[in-house]
Amino acid sequence: MNYVTACITVFNDGDDELIVRARGNAINTAVDMVQLLRNRFLKTVEIKDIKIGGEQVTNDEGQKWTLPTIEVTIVKDGRQK
Repeated sequence: MNYVTACITVFNDGDDELIVRARGNAINTAVDMVQLLRNRFLKTVEIKDIKIGGEQVTNDEGQKWTLPTIEVTIVKDGRQK
């Protein structure tokens, strides 16, 4: 709910577009937050774009792997320009 509140604050401060970025296990939280924002709080918010990708990370042992990432661009009042 803290993320939803933060997004509402950004939109209420006058911004018309917001980019939500997440990686790894936080992707579920980001998607849930965008859906909650759209369906329960700001029904005029629409998804403008979704980008998925990967980010190479290295752990303490030196092993490398690709961590999934997501970027969701949302716009207020259907402004998709």
